[in-house]
Amino acid sequence: MMVALRGASALLVLFLAAFLPPPQCAQDPAMVHYIYQRFRVLEQGLEKCTQATRAYIQEFQEFSKNISVMLGRCQTYTSEYKSAVGNLALRVERAQREIDYIQYLREADECIESEDKTLAEMLLQEAEEEKKIRTLLNASCDNMLMGIKSLKIVKKMMDTHGSWMKDTVYNSPKVYLLIGSRNNTVWEFANIRAFMEDNTKPAPRKQILTLSWQGTGQVIYKGFLFFHNQATSNEIIKYNLQKRTVEDRMLLPGGVGRALVYQHSPSTYIDLAVDEHGLWAIHSGPGTHSHLVLTKIEPGTLGVEHSWDTPCRSQDAEASFLLCGVLYVVYSTGGQGPHRITCIYDPLGTISEEDLPNLFFPKRPRSHSMIHYNPRDKQLYAWNEGNQIIYKLQTKRKLPLK
Repeated sequence: MMVALRGASALLVLFLAAFLPPPQCAQDPAMVHYIYQRFRVLEQGLEKCTQATRAYIQEFQEFSKNISVMLGRCQTYTSEYKSAVGNLALRVERAQREIDYIQYLREADECIESEDKTLAEMLLQEAEEEKKIRTLLNASCDNMLMGIKSLKIVKKMMDTHGSWMKDTVYNSPKVYLLIGSRNNTVWEFANIRAFMEDNTKPAPRKQILTLSWQGTGQVIYKGFLFFHNQATSNEIIKYNLQKRTVEDRMLLPGGVGRALVYQHSPSTYIDLAVDEHGLWAIHSGPGTHSHLVLTKIEPGTLGVEHSWDTPCRSQDAEASFLLCGVLYVVYSTGGQGPHRITCIYDPLGTISEEDLPNLFFPKRPRSHSMIHYNPRDKQLYAWNEGNQIIYKLQTKRKLPLK
């Protein structure tokens, strides 16, 4: 490096000398001597810089060597620590086995006391659970279903599957139509007459959702459309029909969405419902043709308030609905009539199957694609073989809670 610097200095001197006047024309020889002296000082400074650089390189090499030695020591210490921790774990495991054995000997003497304590805790837990359920279902609704009086075919369409409904809370005459079991188009009619007659003004309003639904278990509650998101197994969407945006979404816990909720509804995995107590979800539990699970949902926050495993099976089921907090499941044989309610579930335990008469639906050739109860007008809205049907109900008061 020093040789290169000296060569560069020499070239610089020669370059500057080329512009100097010849010796015979020089005005001041002392100027030339001054220039040479300055270059001498510059050369000495470059030499000191080179020496300092070499010193830094040497120090860095020594630092790297020390770091390598320290890392080697750390690896050695790490291996020693791992070995010590392994030995400690073996000692702890041995001590735990001895403690378990001593605990087993003690529990032999405390078995009766422990069983009594466990039973008391279970009874207390059941009492608290019952109190929670009664608080959850405390709406002023004490009706129970006694019969399906008549039916009215409102409209006939070519589509086998679909759903139609009104808002279950708001006092609005609007009718909503959702055609098919996988779609993203909602038709909004001004009233029931506009829905029945195609040429009635005003024409229906078409709304394309940002997401598609799955099945026929949709409901409209307080201006929001709740539906099962087609792209997921257990996601429920809360859609603002006025703003045309997704307001919120939730995932139902457990193995929801893995099996059909009803055997004779080939595309519905989550069936949503509304009654006097609010929003519900009916879905299937684990396994094929398993029992139905009833889940209460808080519509504002989309939180799960409570879930119940019901005795009603999904095998041979085609639809269900809730009325005053009681689940009614409709069954048929092979997807054909007669359509009959043969299983009910009351979370409060005030109604049993023995309390109900034979609940038959008016004869229809095929299974229902959907049956939803509207607590505002106390009627069932159904879809059967392309027919949009209204069923009128007969009810009576439930027995009071004890």
